[in-house]
Amino acid sequence: MISKEEKQEIIIKFGGEATNTGSTQAQIALLTARINELQPHFKKNPKDHAGTRGLLKMVGQRRRLLKYLRDNNIESYRSLIAELGLRK
Repeated sequence: MISKEEKQEIIIKFGGEATNTGSTQAQIALLTARINELQPHFKKNPKDHAGTRGLLKMVGQRRRLLKYLRDNNIESYRSLIAELGLRK
């Protein structure tokens, strides 16, 4: 689980300020951090189907947010995926 301090750092880094939790970039960064943190659990526990469903819901939410950002602000989309290392 992401600690409160790590969450605040991510929000400040991608959202601009600590109270800007609703920005698309901050939401995508938080989802990416949670997804990356959960991946070792699923490698160790492949039969955790309920948890896998939650992970897939997070991936889908991140995909929708990335599509929204791509459609509305392509420059910030490109910088965000480069910074988070999402695309190859």
